[in-house]
Amino acid sequence: LTSTYHKGSLCAQHCLNNLLQGEYFSPVELSAIAQQLDEEERVRMAEGGVQTEEYRTFLQQPSGNMDDSGFFSIQVRHGEAV
Repeated sequence: LTSTYHKGSLCAQHCLNNLLQGEYFSPVELSAIAQQLDEEERVRMAEGGVQTEEYRTFLQQPSGNMDDSGFFSIQVRHGEAV
């Protein structure tokens, strides 16, 4: 097995690929999953009203599912592992 920790860089990708013993997931694929989760979260938050302060605050926050450093949330990793 190769190392799954690269100073935060794409460790979810390496974790999944090591677990499955192959090159199954790329950063692009994990990013697409994260974006899909972001959209699902946005829709759920909108159900409480798009004029609420909570919704407007939510829209101003960066993604909790990925960032520019290669971090992917556990939801992204779990979604692909199942």
